[in-house]
Amino acid sequence: MSGVVAAFVALVSVAVVGYLIGMGGLLRASDELVLSRLAFFVATPALMFATVSRADLRILFSPVLLTEVVAVAFVQLVYVLVARLAWRRDRREATIGALASSYVNAGNLGVPIAIYVLGDGALVAPILLFQLIVLTPVSFLILDKGGRSVRAALLLPLRNPLTVASLLGLVLAVSGISLPLLIMRPVELLGGAAVPVALVAYGLSLYGSQRAPAAPEANGVGKDIFLAVTLKAFVQPAVAYLTARLALGLDGSALLAATLFAALPTAQNIYVYAVNYDTGRRLARSAVLLTTGLSIPIMTTIGAVLG
Repeated sequence: MSGVVAAFVALVSVAVVGYLIGMGGLLRASDELVLSRLAFFVATPALMFATVSRADLRILFSPVLLTEVVAVAFVQLVYVLVARLAWRRDRREATIGALASSYVNAGNLGVPIAIYVLGDGALVAPILLFQLIVLTPVSFLILDKGGRSVRAALLLPLRNPLTVASLLGLVLAVSGISLPLLIMRPVELLGGAAVPVALVAYGLSLYGSQRAPAAPEANGVGKDIFLAVTLKAFVQPAVAYLTARLALGLDGSALLAATLFAALPTAQNIYVYAVNYDTGRRLARSAVLLTTGLSIPIMTTIGAVLG
């Protein structure tokens, strides 16, 4: 068994533990929110700060980000053209669908994969920052229909702890400043909880999603779900691979990273956006669930072939 596949087995095993914890009633499905908040607001920001602050700048500004931008732009363009021109979906429905087709789970899954499969958690930092600083504010401006000012939308990323922690770490990496061990040791200790807590929460959420009632939504969105899942699970990693391999000439770990990050499933916060704006809820929830189930065998296959 290759090291990449072994790393995936370890990640999946911890997620399965989370699923079994939910099945056994040791934690309630609703407790997933507590674990997710612990990972999102405390452990993962600590991990990203410690990792990025010591990262090689060549990794942070590698061509991998360019492959992700190209892949995101391609699948979003395809989804919007089909949804708006062929199916006459409104602007907000098309926006949720475009996000479900492209916005990857870079936090809960991207960070563990960057650390345990690719060997460097800093590799996922540019993807996180791109989604939080560019995709999210632009999407909110569209979803709000002008209700949110440009200034308010641009300041939104600064309310996200992952963005703030990554940017602070980037400042230290660029400046070459090293914080004393008295400060970094507690940060590293908290960061060490990020991956297992996130994976247990992830497994618990999979168990909870099977028991939750279907999101209320108008009929006739089956084709929207099919398009979003197909673009996210298959087309986006394929575009990233072709861009990295043929256009940028990447190989080895860089090619693997570009393809794996694009193969990550739809981020769970897309469903939160859909609920908040009362549009595309069934589409968002189905895309998260289906791409999550598909991502494990897809990413494991990618790791086995390219690793």
